[in-house]
Amino acid sequence: MAEPKKYQAQIRDVNFGENVIVVEPCNLYECSIGSNSFVGPFVEIQKGVVVGDRSKVQSHTFICELVTIGDDCFIGHGVMFINDLFSDGGPAGGDQTKWKQTFIGNKVSIGSNATILPVTICDEVVIGAGSVVTKDITEPGVYAGNPAKKLR
Repeated sequence: MAEPKKYQAQIRDVNFGENVIVVEPCNLYECSIGSNSFVGPFVEIQKGVVVGDRSKVQSHTFICELVTIGDDCFIGHGVMFINDLFSDGGPAGGDQTKWKQTFIGNKVSIGSNATILPVTICDEVVIGAGSVVTKDITEPGVYAGNPAKKLR
């Protein structure tokens, strides 16, 4: 039997602010985590991601390239960010010109197991657990469902 190539979870080339807490194991690389923020275990934050000050990223969350998260945000357990919309009917295959950006404003809370497609979410928004955000959110409020819609 052949031996697989093995990689260890790692933290490398991260720009950390002051007083950041990181619970290992996790994969954080070439990203920026703001002051007084928290990153839980089993989180992956990819290259170029910016997480603002005083934000919390809970366990089992995946934040792909081209995501910016504001200050005072809460990202629940198991939240998935997506940057590839399969615009040609399948994965982009590493062609980053087909990837799209996501911008999360300040004071945004995203419930556990939500999926966030490439969108812009304004300040002071709550996304319900399990929601799928498919379109920009331009008005503060509470949103939930698949696709996420404003509840109040």
